[in-house]
Amino acid sequence: MDADSGSASELETASTIFADVRSRLFGIAYRMLGSVSEAEDIVQEVWIRWQAYDRSTVRDAPAFLAATATRLAINVAQSARVRREMYVGPWLPEPVDTSSDPELGALRGEALQFAVLLMLEKLSPTERAAYVLRQAFDYPYEQIAEIIQQTQANARQLVSRARKRLAEEKRAAVSVREQQRLLEAFLAAARTGNLAALEELFAADVVSYSDGGGKARASKFPVVGKERVAKYLKAFASRFWLGVDIEPFMANGQPSARLTRDGVVFAVVTITVSAQGIDRLLWMMNPDKLSGVARVGA
Repeated sequence: MDADSGSASELETASTIFADVRSRLFGIAYRMLGSVSEAEDIVQEVWIRWQAYDRSTVRDAPAFLAATATRLAINVAQSARVRREMYVGPWLPEPVDTSSDPELGALRGEALQFAVLLMLEKLSPTERAAYVLRQAFDYPYEQIAEIIQQTQANARQLVSRARKRLAEEKRAAVSVREQQRLLEAFLAAARTGNLAALEELFAADVVSYSDGGGKARASKFPVVGKERVAKYLKAFASRFWLGVDIEPFMANGQPSARLTRDGVVFAVVTITVSAQGIDRLLWMMNPDKLSGVARVGA
């Protein structure tokens, strides 16, 4: 009985330790994979391994758990790249509602916005891991090197290379208030099919991406250019927006909107903005990716 009580107490302690870092584990995995379901699977796998592990040999439990989550995410990212090459239409990150946790367990809100997650897809899984651990969670290079099983010099080089590649594509930041204003103006113009208003809002090189994953009606190719995008939106406005309710919310730390019909969320739309106007429209419509943002009015 004493042994059983001790075992139960030990497992309770292990559970408490895990619960304290669960948000961080999810934050690491999500930033690396852009998928809520895959990140949750990794967190669950870490918990299973933590229960079975000889915890008496672990000196720093949070570091051990973070390392386990990161290495699992690297493995998943390597196989995910192949799966995404076969994905039907454009692949977009799975949106997360950040109203209650704008940083998703990180010290900084880095690598959470959709544009950055898309850019991270162009990095190798190990580069991505090093960048996320440093930029979002402020891990020291010594610990990053241990987690990704490289030298400190290599870890520094990976982070530096990732920063440089992202900086080449990143556009000047626009305030959240301005992004909110442009999103509201865009939704109003799109709903009515106002061609002139849409063109006024768009940057010349605007691109519209629709992620239906073959499970929802969506364009299988990006639509490029302000005139083409505006005409495309006008063409289906009367059908697409029929019976649709719009609910503003924060997804991935940026202003977004849930689109619902008959009380069911069928899409999340957000934008990225530069000084020239709206430069990307992101339509997340794959129903498999909407479970994390399906609570209307929450």
